[in-house]
Amino acid sequence: MTSPYNGLDSTKWLEVTKQLIKSHPLEPDEIVEVVLAAWESIFKSKMGTKGFLFGKQIFPKPQIMGFLLHELIPLELSVRYPNEWRGEKDASDKDIVYIPNEYFSIEVKTSSNPNHIYGNRSYAQATTKGKKSKTGFYLAINFEKFSKKIDRPNIRLIRFGWLDSDDWIGQKANTGQQSRLPTEVETCKLLELYRKG
Repeated sequence: MTSPYNGLDSTKWLEVTKQLIKSHPLEPDEIVEVVLAAWESIFKSKMGTKGFLFGKQIFPKPQIMGFLLHELIPLELSVRYPNEWRGEKDASDKDIVYIPNEYFSIEVKTSSNPNHIYGNRSYAQATTKGKKSKTGFYLAINFEKFSKKIDRPNIRLIRFGWLDSDDWIGQKANTGQQSRLPTEVETCKLLELYRKG
C-alpha cells in the first residue's frame, strides 16, 4: 500500500491526515461514540453465574481491557452496519474490516499510558506474507488502569489517523519486545478526536 505521505515533508503531514479522516466512511463523532459505548459495555457486563462486575469484583490488567476493546469495538460497528463492518477473521485482516473496501479497514491500538501507544516488536519489521499490513488507518485509544485510587477507569484519549509500517521504531536491544512512534508521527498522523476533560 502506497503511503499518502510519500515524499512529503513532515510539516505537510497534518493536512494529509485531516484529508484522510475526511475521506473515511466513519465520522469522527461516531468513532468516539462507538469507543465510549464499547468501554461502557465492559462495565455493564456480568461475568459468571454470580454476575461479577468489572470495577466491583473484577479488576483486569490493562492488557485484558485492551483485548476487550479490540473485541467490542468491531462488534459495536457490525451491529450498526452489518453489511459494512466486521471484526478480524484471519491473519491478513485488520482488527476492524470495512467489507466494501479494505483500504478503509482499521487497526486498533490501546494503551494505559496517558499519551502514547506502542506496538510489539514485529511492528518495526517488514510485513510477512499472509499477515496483516501495518500500513493504514489506526484507531489509538488510551485509558486509565485500575488502581487503589481508581475502581472505574475512563477513556483518556481517542485518536484516529494513518500510520505507515516504517513509522514504528523497534527497541534496539535484541530482547526488546516493543516498538514506539516518534513524537512527530503521533502528533501529525493521529488526529485527536476525544480527550477526557
